[in-house]
Amino acid sequence: MHARQIMARNVISVTPEQSVIEAVNLMLRNHVSGLPVVDQTGRVVGIVSEGDFLRRAEISTPRKRSRLLSFIFGHGAEAEDYVRERGRKVSEVMTPSPITIGETAPLSDIVDLMEKNHIKRIPVVENGRLVGIISRSNLLQAVASLARDIPDPTADDDHIRERIVAELEKHDWRPVGLNVVVRDGIVHLSGVIANERYRQAAIVAAENVQGVVKVHDHLFWMDFVTGNHLPSAEDDEWSKAG
Repeated sequence: MHARQIMARNVISVTPEQSVIEAVNLMLRNHVSGLPVVDQTGRVVGIVSEGDFLRRAEISTPRKRSRLLSFIFGHGAEAEDYVRERGRKVSEVMTPSPITIGETAPLSDIVDLMEKNHIKRIPVVENGRLVGIISRSNLLQAVASLARDIPDPTADDDHIRERIVAELEKHDWRPVGLNVVVRDGIVHLSGVIANERYRQAAIVAAENVQGVVKVHDHLFWMDFVTGNHLPSAEDDEWSKAG
């Protein structure tokens, strides 16, 4: 499998000039733990994640450095920490020049990059511009679908996936963190829904795409107020059988 077959499209991103507060609110509102940072041309120039907000002056968690080490090695690192802990713009807290991959990158290479660099997500680019993102959850969803012994994907599967994603992205009821895996016409829908009625709508949307043989429901219901959550009936039965 390749990046294009499991990556999330229509990625939420921020610009270097946006405020830290805007980035935090985007992450909370969309239930994501990181965002690519893109310039005006759509090129990826950085990435910002939850880890960038652990050491912040607002919550009194600045890094404490040894005065002795600062005296010996200078105050450059201390000044850098000050900017990251109090910076108001995304450009001041982001990790610049992040690792990126192309759409044809095999999953084995992606996993190697994540492990080697201790990262949880990798932007997918085409001609330098952001076209998608792959997170650990996308890889987990791919593993779950492979466990069901579905044949390798075909070129037609790519087209089916694109049409399903395009249809679902039109609607406000689309799952959060939507991921679609298609193998031999068999569709696996993953993501988070806040209303059970969204589940059937998403399934019907997939079923109406030409070439779809069957739709498997892995949509995860969550009450975003209380935090209560439930897997789909299909996944619940599958886990009990395993």
